[in-house]
Amino acid sequence: MRPFDRQRAAALSAGLVAFSNHTPLLGVADANARASLVRQMIDSLHRIEFARQLGQRSISPGRMDPTSPLFDPVRAAYLHDQAGNKDEAAWLIFLSTHFGFHRRWKWELTRRVYGALGQGPNWTWARTSGDIDGFRHWFNAHAAQLQGVPFGNHRKYESIRPGADNNLADTVASYIEWVGANRGFALLVADIDQPPSNPRTRFDRLYRASPIVQFGRTAKFDFLTMIGKLNIADIEPPLPYLQGATGPTRGAKLLIANNPTASIPVRHLSDIVVDLGTILDVGMQVMEDSLCNWQKSQFEYVAFRG
Repeated sequence: MRPFDRQRAAALSAGLVAFSNHTPLLGVADANARASLVRQMIDSLHRIEFARQLGQRSISPGRMDPTSPLFDPVRAAYLHDQAGNKDEAAWLIFLSTHFGFHRRWKWELTRRVYGALGQGPNWTWARTSGDIDGFRHWFNAHAAQLQGVPFGNHRKYESIRPGADNNLADTVASYIEWVGANRGFALLVADIDQPPSNPRTRFDRLYRASPIVQFGRTAKFDFLTMIGKLNIADIEPPLPYLQGATGPTRGAKLLIANNPTASIPVRHLSDIVVDLGTILDVGMQVMEDSLCNWQKSQFEYVAFRG
């Protein structure tokens, strides 16, 4: 661990102990459990900092090209946003959230769909939002060439079959309808920010208004947090959104009661997680992500990737 991270880890550990003095955190009473959670928080901070610091290094234009081995939809979204094309940036984050990052296959499903299987033209926001029927036809005709490529971990129960309920074309159509082909992502955010509010309220309004098909609690959270990290919109989560969550809720119960199946109202769990995140000054994405990973290995730190 780098010296700076060792300092952060010491501060986080001290913060957990101090918080426990007025609100018991039985799951980290053991020093090994506390150290394991702190390491997960450090990893979560690194993932957020990676996205927020993308612009500090030169990014190859090849990141935007789905025919290039360098293709990376997150870096591509950053470049599009910097070029003033928020619609394409948000579209790439939507696609990459839907398919997810797979440890071995990486962004392969996003590449194949966005790049129209290398046969072009790419399924950009402009092309897809202007011709959803054409996209649906293309998907039905080429779905077999997409099958066999796994979704990412957060999307592992999704199906690429055209006959599946709420298939890819349905999901894409619902995103386009929400954003509006003639409105765009920036105006979507502006419209939902009435009356004008703040980054946390804007996030919450977008989260609760999202009608995207097959985007449940995790997908909405992942999509909007990445939009915020890349500054495509000025939003940040005010809550861990534990309702409907599995890993983060188990982690919160483990933290508070040392029992991942304890009977604790979600509202109470959420209030404690928010208070703790505020005291530790780490934000809700770190709390949600670190609790989800920590509950998989309470006493021994395990690095999770993808």
